[in-house]
Amino acid sequence: MASHRKARPSGARIAGIRTPALATAALTSVALLSQTANAAPSAEPRPSIEEVSKKVDALYHQAETATEKYNATREKTAEQRKRVDTLLDDVARRTDKLNSAREELGSFAAAQYRTGAAAPDTATLLLADNPQDYFDQTQLMSRLTTRQKAAVDDYVTEQAATTKKRTEATRSLESLTATQKELKTSKATVQRKLAEARDLLSKLNAEEKARLAAIEKKKQEQAAAKAAELARQQAAAEKAAKEQSSSGTTTGTASGSASGSSGSTGSTGSTATDSPSTPASSSKAAEALAFARAQIGKPYVWGATGPDSYDCSGLTQAAWKAAGVSLPRVTYDQVNAGTTVPLSDARPGDLVFFYGDISHVGLYIGDGMMIHAPKPGAYVREESIYYDGTSAIHSVVRPA
Repeated sequence: MASHRKARPSGARIAGIRTPALATAALTSVALLSQTANAAPSAEPRPSIEEVSKKVDALYHQAETATEKYNATREKTAEQRKRVDTLLDDVARRTDKLNSAREELGSFAAAQYRTGAAAPDTATLLLADNPQDYFDQTQLMSRLTTRQKAAVDDYVTEQAATTKKRTEATRSLESLTATQKELKTSKATVQRKLAEARDLLSKLNAEEKARLAAIEKKKQEQAAAKAAELARQQAAAEKAAKEQSSSGTTTGTASGSASGSSGSTGSTGSTATDSPSTPASSSKAAEALAFARAQIGKPYVWGATGPDSYDCSGLTQAAWKAAGVSLPRVTYDQVNAGTTVPLSDARPGDLVFFYGDISHVGLYIGDGMMIHAPKPGAYVREESIYYDGTSAIHSVVRPA
């Protein structure tokens, strides 16, 4: 007898469980989904050495800009502190005079009270915090002697002056406090930028550091080539100027000889004028350069003015100070402390400023080269003025 039971279709459930093929597929899908969900996000791509170089240079530039702001704020703080101290000393002196004037008024009141020569209103006047309110009352005027009136005048004058100075001192203290906060902010900015640069450099391996050094070397070679070109241009211009000057002297001598009497040679004592590349104050420039050369090898330290370390404007200020010329502390004040000249006319001792924000300065030594304090981690050195490209040069200023 044939069975009436239906055959189970392939792939059907068996007691709620899938067949092995489907179960395996399901488990595989779950595992893949789980791995995808738990996978860590992909790391950011590692910057190229060129990108690191540009980033580090930018951070150093930002740090130097913040350094100049720090220098200016620190100088402002010192000036404000002196002013506050002076005002406080003045207030103290005026307070002593005010107390003396008040004691004198008190002695007058006491004397008149003992002798019975003064009415109560007079004593009130002499001992009042603001005697002027009473002094303006005409009925009391007749009761005061000339000396007493003078004492009241002195007291009122000193009281007004002391109050004014106290107000001025309070405002100066508030300004000083604000400046000190600004100084703290500038210092923190410098430190943060330098820390970022150090962090970038610390992540480089030996091979990357070698590649970074190669990039720097190539930049230096390009800068040196541009400096040499400027030196050739300046030499050619100087030679042409000498030839022109010599030609003019010769023509003048010949003309004088022809117009003179027989046997007379005319005036032949004039000589060629000084070369246009020789500064009028060459001795001062030479002193400034001699000082700067003596600092070569000392470390750059932001905010430093010597004698063991310098930042860029600290070095130029100290160099010209050694030559007897006073320069302001920061770059954007130094740029206005002389005569601006074309780059082609730059002479030894001139100040070369860099970047649109005038955040760097070096001392020109000739032939397209300068002495400067470059950046944190570096030392005072001779370097091409094109060390950061032609576009980085802002202006050239002759201090003296």
